[in-house]
Amino acid sequence: MYPAQFDYQKAATVDEALALMAANPDLKILAGGHSLLPAMKLRLAQPPALLDIWGIEELKGIRREGDVFVVGAMTTHAEVLRSELPLFPEVAHEVGDPMVRNRGTIGGSLAHADPSADYPAAALALGVEFVIRGPQGERAVPADEMFLGMFESAVGPGELLTHLRVPARVRASAYEKFKHPASHYAIVGVAVVRHLDGQIRAAYTGAGEKAERLTRLEARLNGGQPAGTGLVEAAQLLGDRFASPEYRAHLVDVLAARAAARV
Repeated sequence: MYPAQFDYQKAATVDEALALMAANPDLKILAGGHSLLPAMKLRLAQPPALLDIWGIEELKGIRREGDVFVVGAMTTHAEVLRSELPLFPEVAHEVGDPMVRNRGTIGGSLAHADPSADYPAAALALGVEFVIRGPQGERAVPADEMFLGMFESAVGPGELLTHLRVPARVRASAYEKFKHPASHYAIVGVAVVRHLDGQIRAAYTGAGEKAERLTRLEARLNGGQPAGTGLVEAAQLLGDRFASPEYRAHLVDVLAARAAARV
């Protein structure tokens, strides 16, 4: 199918993008396009205008600043895969296929907040800080406040996710995933990170309306106990033709144990 008619605009800088967004609140941001364009072709999304930010160089690349990696929102999955970031390269390997990884972006994926995406669990486990710029200036959002609901993130109207601040030094990390065989999206994914101070953070994706911290797992592992079972309640989880809530709860337990054994 073909998308509905739309206007196309392109920005060369973040300031230009923000000005265009302020002038037309109905604009949809086009980053890598691997989420938005398929939805437009199916007429599930019919934005009247697209703003292409692919050419904004200040949103690209990875650099280290002391104990933090600064990751541009337009950095592709393939660049993440080849980087020295903690955990994210392992996660990027699980994203789509080579075509998706060469064009899709880490910032686009995280701002899109797909409940089955891989990166949100990793961001929560790492304790990433998100830098968002809008008409009122720049603000920093901790990972725990970034994912608000299904396809809903802390990036508000007229705002743009510009980069991520990722802890550069962690002791160990792991991501375990049970993926859909066709789409490669996570039916369940679990990320576990042992930070430099020895504390463990963990999160899951794919099972609920948004990625969530695995607080029961964190408490057990930080207390020197095994991962165990019953880490999430089935009543909190989604069910569909691919997996029931009960099966997803079981997968969280299994994948959490595997990831915990690696950190």
